Amino acid sequence: MIVGIGIGVSLAVATIVVRVSRQPAAFRIERSTLISAKPQDVFPLVNDFHNWPGWSPWAKLDPKMVVTYDGPASGVGASYAWIGNKKVGSGRMTIEDSQAARRVGLQLQFFSPLKATNMGEFKFEPAAQGTRVTWTMTGTRDFVAKLFAFFVDIEKMVGGDFEKGLAAMKAIAESKPASPTA
Repeated sequence: MIVGIGIGVSLAVATIVVRVSRQPAAFRIERSTLISAKPQDVFPLVNDFHNWPGWSPWAKLDPKMVVTYDGPASGVGASYAWIGNKKVGSGRMTIEDSQAARRVGLQLQFFSPLKATNMGEFKFEPAAQGTRVTWTMTGTRDFVAKLFAFFVDIEKMVGGDFEKGLAAMKAIAESKPASPTA
């Protein structure tokens, strides 16, 4: 009986290892929303990390999170590092590309709970009703990250956080007076 249980456990583990190893390494998580504000009014909420605590879904998960800013106040070279509880972990974001009212590209370095380096992007596209904001994270997963994703729906978890963040960003942007038209 013990041998049978051992063989069963071994087969289950082997099946999981094979299924995990066959998962694609690359991933993409993307969410978007329509904000009733001009791109130039939404863009600063992302391009300046000092504005992130107002809308970031993770800032609310750990009000005691320690945040440090480095580099310029906004735009290319600005960085934001955090150390928080188990829910937010620790890491660093650095703006690598900033195109006024169009795009912000970020390098995301996660130090804990899992180490990873990913890319983040915010696009600001004019729309009839305001601005379509699209938040994307892309990267590759090693075996450990694939194993974690085998048991936890990362797309749903992180995508849900993106949805909360975009909703908070929308509320802030729509509550501010519009910038004058040039």
